[in-house]
Amino acid sequence: MLAILQSEWFKLRKSKITTIIIIGPLIGLMTGINSPLELKVSEWEQALLYMNLTYALLFLPLVTGVLASLICRYEHQAGGWKQLLALPVSRGQVFVAKYIILMLIVLVIQILYFCALFAVGAIRGFSEPFPIEIIWKCILGGWVATFPLVAFQLWMSIIFNSFALPFAINVIFTLPSILAINSERVGPYYLWAQPFSMMYVGGETSDVFYIPWEQLITVVGGGFILFFLCGYLYFQRKAV
Repeated sequence: MLAILQSEWFKLRKSKITTIIIIGPLIGLMTGINSPLELKVSEWEQALLYMNLTYALLFLPLVTGVLASLICRYEHQAGGWKQLLALPVSRGQVFVAKYIILMLIVLVIQILYFCALFAVGAIRGFSEPFPIEIIWKCILGGWVATFPLVAFQLWMSIIFNSFALPFAINVIFTLPSILAINSERVGPYYLWAQPFSMMYVGGETSDVFYIPWEQLITVVGGGFILFFLCGYLYFQRKAV
């Protein structure tokens, strides 16, 4: 498994992965620096709220599609799947390795986003102490929310040879999240709105990641199991 992980990372290194990793945190940084501080909450929470409107609501769900398409790009070219599966590795190991690499990259993006938030406070001279709960409730919460999205996008990227088609599908599902977050009925159950919901700092602090346990287990956990199994089983039967 370690050799497969190294191989997948080596293939990604040849793509523009560095640009993709830093663009989201940079967008968040610029948004935070230029955001107004007019709300009756702490300076950190206000900056994070404005940063999340572009980062957690749009960039984070969309980048999962880009990364998933990149990690399958080489296999879709010149019989890459046949060459890969001719090696002494199982299809299950290949699928799990690709998923792990994707989740690790998303975690790196989240950590850089945390650094961007800290940089915003330093540049703007926030006087209030840095709220440490942001680390595990916002940063880690947003990462957990991408578990089902990455599984879905990996599934789509294995199905379609085109780079653009899986990304277009992701865009179609991501854009309605702008409306979904304002709906009490749809928002808690719409998977593409979960990164924003789990990174939103206005909820009850007693809830895990600012959303109820029930929502985390049923929506995020259920979506992850469904999409991961669908992708895993499809890959096991995929003709190459």
